Amino acid sequence: MKATPITRVKSYPPPAQLATPTHLTPHEVKAVTEAVNPLIADAFALYVKTKNFHWHLYGPHFNEYHLLFDEQAEAILDSIDAMAERVRKIGGTTIRSVGHIVQLQTIEDDNDDLVPPERMIRRLAEDNGRMAKAVHEAITTCDKNRDAATSNLLQDILDKTERRKWFLFEILQPTSRT
Repeated sequence: MKATPITRVKSYPPPAQLATPTHLTPHEVKAVTEAVNPLIADAFALYVKTKNFHWHLYGPHFNEYHLLFDEQAEAILDSIDAMAERVRKIGGTTIRSVGHIVQLQTIEDDNDDLVPPERMIRRLAEDNGRMAKAVHEAITTCDKNRDAATSNLLQDILDKTERRKWFLFEILQPTSRT
């Protein structure tokens, strides 16, 4: 089966039927949409990676990490819908396909056949760190473009992302600290 070539997805301006009325100017809607859509793409990539590790986990910490990865994946999935619906509320358009995700994502896929659990933790910690940085930058964009509601939503997502990063970081710490 031959893969369908990825075509560039045009996301702005939205068709008239999707241009939800908002107090923001078209320029502000575009800026916020362009800041949030890559976060959605990265959240999809991070969700799949987290579930991949959840499904392919092994070793003495199986139960503990299996439950942690599932909890973290669920939180990531919840953030996707919240961000996408926020983009629509301001009159922007959002992710349309896996190809669109591929165009926007910065978090790399993980296709390794076998990943040791400590490496899984490290990769997820790094990716959540990248995600936190990107969310922080998007908050700045929202603030500059008079979109306090999206900024507030992203601040909550940032807090949850930093919590995931913190838990993963602590797992990587040596047993005894001096």
